[in-house]
Amino acid sequence: MKKIFALVALAMMVAASPVKAQLVEGKRGSEDFKIGVAGFTYRSFDIDKTLTYLKSMGVKYLSVKDWWLPLNSTTEQMEAFKAKCRSYGVEPYILGPIYMNSEAEVDRAFAYAKRYGADMFIGVPNYDLTEYVIAKVKETGIRMAIHTHGPDGAPFPNIQKVAEVYHNPAWGVGCCMDLGHSVRMGEDIVKDIKKYRAWLYDIHIKDETEASKKGGTWEMGRGVIDFKPVVKVLRKVKYDGVLSLEFEKNGNDPHGGVAESIGYLRGVLDATK
Repeated sequence: MKKIFALVALAMMVAASPVKAQLVEGKRGSEDFKIGVAGFTYRSFDIDKTLTYLKSMGVKYLSVKDWWLPLNSTTEQMEAFKAKCRSYGVEPYILGPIYMNSEAEVDRAFAYAKRYGADMFIGVPNYDLTEYVIAKVKETGIRMAIHTHGPDGAPFPNIQKVAEVYHNPAWGVGCCMDLGHSVRMGEDIVKDIKKYRAWLYDIHIKDETEASKKGGTWEMGRGVIDFKPVVKVLRKVKYDGVLSLEFEKNGNDPHGGVAESIGYLRGVLDATK
């Protein structure tokens, strides 16, 4: 009888004691990176609904599109916008992409970023504005991350083109590298990240249905991209910017796919620690 009681007591102790192997120890791999969402993802929603979605996923960074904060916003409006975002635990960390087809539009974009208090924004200038952009960065001290658009015809299809046109990293013009568009061009993301690290300011991350121009955004983990080597090289080059999910699929109802993708990204980051 005593033996039975002893076994029962031992079983209760084991049940009450957490199994060490089943508990997270130390810092998660996903905590090594800043995870965000690109504003285009929630293009059909106002900022309050967008922030509610981000808060529900624990996403702390948002790139801000101008439909929420117009290019003619005052400093006061910008401060109120930032305060609203932060009340949800979200940092509105960067503006853009902002498209620029003239010197006047370059001036407007830099003035907008300056009023915001930004030291960098995402831009897409025409090629003929190169010298003017370089001079503007030097004048203001505000860097520009050029968004890449792959094979779809917009300026700067890839990070190689950014580095070719703005070939001196000291100029303060780098890249917001869209990994999905890189894959749609059939490029080696890992190789590009290594080679062009000096130009890598920001990242838009997504999965694609296929590695061709016909490819479209897909939930991360369901598409053609193997993110494990991508994450490993980002660790290797000590990338310290934001990984912003840009989910272009289902514009009117993206949140399910966004949440799935964010969860998958965190899983890969944790598993490759």
